[in-house]
Amino acid sequence: MKRQLLKNLVVLAAVLICFPRMSFAWEYPFIKGYGPVNPLPNAAFQPDKSIKYKVLFDVTGAAKGVDKVNPGLDHVTRFINLMALAGMMPKDMELAVVVHGPATSIVLRKEILKSRFKKPNPNEEIIKELTAVGVKLYVCGQALAEKGFKEEWVNQQISVAVSALVVVPTYQLRGYAYLPLF
Repeated sequence: MKRQLLKNLVVLAAVLICFPRMSFAWEYPFIKGYGPVNPLPNAAFQPDKSIKYKVLFDVTGAAKGVDKVNPGLDHVTRFINLMALAGMMPKDMELAVVVHGPATSIVLRKEILKSRFKKPNPNEEIIKELTAVGVKLYVCGQALAEKGFKEEWVNQQISVAVSALVVVPTYQLRGYAYLPLF
């Protein structure tokens, strides 16, 4: 038993010495603190600078806790940071986000979220960052009603839409690519 353990340790040591650890150089080229990206300048597929990117992000998934940044919003910032690596800035794109379903509570003002869930809203800063670079943010009014949230509880940087069921096809008919983020 001890002999096998010793053999396993020797093999493990050889593997660790012979194969360098993979390291990733996470960067935040445009929006700091959110949406980390690993530069891959030699990747076969890169953003196309000849295209004006028009994207609607459909954020429905909730974070693993009320005190965590929503992963969908973090992916929107990752998209912006990926494009920035290629020299494409948000002002050169048209980006919109619609929030509904289990993610709906992320749009609540911090004092409302704190009074209802006893936690401050960790999405306040990322929402501020996204709107500062021109991303349009909407919340589904039907989802607000289903959750018992009042319109006046919504962060002022987010517009209330009658429904995500109207936002999604309207943006698609305007030529936006649709990216669902669960």
